[in-house]
Amino acid sequence: MAEPWDAIIVAGGRGSRLGGVSKPALVVGGRTLLDRALDAVAGAAGVVVVGGPRAEGARWTVEQPEGSGPAAAVAAGVAELARDRRPAPVTVVLGVDTPRAGDAVPALLAVAGPERGAWLVDAEGFAQQLLAAYPTPALAARCSADLAGSSLRRLVVGIPMAEVPSVDDLARDLDTSDDEDYWKGRLG
Repeated sequence: MAEPWDAIIVAGGRGSRLGGVSKPALVVGGRTLLDRALDAVAGAAGVVVVGGPRAEGARWTVEQPEGSGPAAAVAAGVAELARDRRPAPVTVVLGVDTPRAGDAVPALLAVAGPERGAWLVDAEGFAQQLLAAYPTPALAARCSADLAGSSLRRLVVGIPMAEVPSVDDLARDLDTSDDEDYWKGRLG
């Protein structure tokens, strides 16, 4: 994609399925998941991390109320990106727990644009809303309502999206200790 794009990294959450471990600080392949996510969106015009630790070179915010879920986190990220600048036409949204986001983002941006987004679809056919590139105007229009406790699926329903097949586990995230073992075995 030749046009500028923005990025939101959803980095909050309790990590309850990992025994309360901070996912952004989790090291896989010699790097934290937050560092991997930041590298994945290095070409973005604007980057905001929602929840989790602050990161150099990125804006930071938290959803209100804190811990109110990924839809509220994305809305907080959209608001932060628009706070004192004009947002880019496309916004990449990714969860901090996607170790191979750096390989997925270029594939998403190759398909996404200001009228239609793109998300990875895993081997079971499920769209990965936290590994996607959305048309910013459509995403922003849905962020005006109270989204505390809402699902991300509810937030993005109706946005025209292209499906990008996940190959070689691009869409696999890190939620459990089994996932952690898998990624540490795969990436070191």
